[in-house]
Amino acid sequence: MPSINLQLASYSDLFMLIAALVYAAAFIVFAIDLSTSSRAIRTLEAELAAEESAAGAGTGTEAGTVAEARREQLVEAGVVGSEHPRGTTPAPASRGTGTSRRAGDQATGGGVDLVDEDMAYLGITRRPAANVAVALMVIGVLLHAFAVIARGVAAHRVPWGNMYEFCTTGALLVAAVYLLFLIRKDIRFLGTFVSGLVVIMMAAATMGFPTPIAHLQPALQSPWIVIHVSIAVLASALFTLTFAMSVLQLVQHRREARIRAGGDGRPAFMRLVPSALSLENWSYRINAVGFVMWTFTLIAGAIWAEAAWGRYWGWDTKEVWTFVIWVVYAGYLHARATRGWTGDRAAWLSIIGFACLVFNFTIVNTYFPGLHSYAGIPE
Repeated sequence: MPSINLQLASYSDLFMLIAALVYAAAFIVFAIDLSTSSRAIRTLEAELAAEESAAGAGTGTEAGTVAEARREQLVEAGVVGSEHPRGTTPAPASRGTGTSRRAGDQATGGGVDLVDEDMAYLGITRRPAANVAVALMVIGVLLHAFAVIARGVAAHRVPWGNMYEFCTTGALLVAAVYLLFLIRKDIRFLGTFVSGLVVIMMAAATMGFPTPIAHLQPALQSPWIVIHVSIAVLASALFTLTFAMSVLQLVQHRREARIRAGGDGRPAFMRLVPSALSLENWSYRINAVGFVMWTFTLIAGAIWAEAAWGRYWGWDTKEVWTFVIWVVYAGYLHARATRGWTGDRAAWLSIIGFACLVFNFTIVNTYFPGLHSYAGIPE
């Protein structure tokens, strides 16, 4: 068996730490973006209210004419609703404004559309802080990828042989999948939650499951570790994204209900987030892809178990909870598609599925002895 390259392993640990710090910086900048964008929304609405007051009080005057022109420019840009004050002519809406307007925001006389219901880039509002945070996420992913690959090369194996490596590789895929979605969809509103979850995963790996680099245990020295575990990590990354979207869906649903009842639209940063229905639809699509991958994980694990232990299924704790996760997400997809379980109920099922995934990875691996007890590997 080839010897372990300890120097390369030390570089891996160093770059893993730097990547975690970069992710933490991205989390802070994403949070600043939410705060500053919320202030920008309130400022814009206050200015618009003052201008509309001037337009209503002095239609035909110079102030009224300027206010009306300003209103038309905002409507054409899709920043406010198409409702117009006295004396103005409705302006044509730009692409995406018709579909991206929320009913709740219409009830309050329009709203600020910073993201389309289909999560397309509208190019309306400048968000420099969010763009800086995305750039930091890209840098973090590059550093993180080097750290993960270097650990695998140093040990001459795949870099997911224990809980530390599974967690760090999972964090890498969560960040990478998020950035891949950003290429086509404007999901910068998820940045604070995704970067926060990645930081938590990195901290959990470092403080909760520290494992010195070593060779794989005999039972793991199989080509199936490449197939079975890699797909499991990718499915877990997708479930992590849908967990964040489901939490936001619950918050957005309650906000929209308050607006329809005549209440306020707080928290203000939720104006940066698509409607609850849009979040639910995208969460459903991503969960469907993750479910297919988790099904393959379950099947591949059974085949590997037969090759390693001579049986496909042995009711090991890890096997049972892997099946429980499959059942929860299968129930989520079936209930939403055929039984009309939409809204909060669908979001809660998605959250419960992710909670089962976390329980399986942390509690089951750590406290339930079994054939899958690979929390750490011996030196």
